[in-house]
Amino acid sequence: MNPKELAIIAAKALDGKKGKEISAIEITDLTALADYFVIATGSSNTQINALCDAVEKAMKEEAGEVPLHREGHRDGTWVLLDYGCIAVHVFSQEAREFYSLERLWSDGKKLDLSAVLTADGSAEA
Repeated sequence: MNPKELAIIAAKALDGKKGKEISAIEITDLTALADYFVIATGSSNTQINALCDAVEKAMKEEAGEVPLHREGHRDGTWVLLDYGCIAVHVFSQEAREFYSLERLWSDGKKLDLSAVLTADGSAEA
């Protein structure tokens, strides 16, 4: 699967567990860190962990992918799932506002997720 398809799998998994403000940014031309950032907000530490677990399950089942690294799960305000070509960031509302990845990577191209997310996912296209 290509990076865009992996980003969509992650976004759908986040949406399925009621992640909020789900967005994806293509950063291929800006950095070697990843091709896409997928970003979501969770309402509590428990939900943030459930969102990450859902992404890991969907990526393994649908694409045979496991994260190269999982960072930040202890404090529960920001978890990073690194899949090499995509990085999934799940934040608390406060952490998302603080780190403001959409602003930092505003030169990237937003991936239109409106066709794959429910209305509750608040797709930012």
